[in-house]
Amino acid sequence: MSSTRTRKIIITGVLGAISVLLSFTPLGLITWFAGISMTTLHVPVIIGAILEGPWVGAGVGLIFGISSMLQAAIMPRNPSDAWFTNPLLSVLPRLFIGPVTWLVYRALERRRVPAIIAAGIAGSLTNTVLVLGVIGLQKLVPWEVIGTIGVTNGLPEAALAAVLTLAVVAAWQRIEVGKKKGADL
Repeated sequence: MSSTRTRKIIITGVLGAISVLLSFTPLGLITWFAGISMTTLHVPVIIGAILEGPWVGAGVGLIFGISSMLQAAIMPRNPSDAWFTNPLLSVLPRLFIGPVTWLVYRALERRRVPAIIAAGIAGSLTNTVLVLGVIGLQKLVPWEVIGTIGVTNGLPEAALAAVLTLAVVAAWQRIEVGKKKGADL
């Protein structure tokens, strides 16, 4: 097995393990206001896609989706978690986060910092739009409510994902951001 392939498998496993950890601990959901939570669960998928490409992103997305489904079945946090026991809602949308993230990053990669930020936003919004879209198609929530959730929760999640992704990727690749570089971020 080539060292590149081995590296991709290892990074998929490590980021997948981080996704599982986030799924089963409070670290994956940051409580905001009025009981609404912002998720950070998709950030390892975004990071994997930027660092190693769309297949690693899809692999971490698969692990994220399966762990999300298991978490909803084993230790639900709220009544809507029952919806996430369906793999069409918990797994399928998460497979697209990595490839979309990678496409955006590759399209803009000549300017690395803006590319990382845009890819973080795109990956997060892919998760939000696809998950909410499946919820709407299954008629679990009215479309008007889905739009409100998308704006009030999805946009702050996208901003948070962009910041976290930039911090991790810039530190990993020792990219200069302002006057800081690498681990100094």
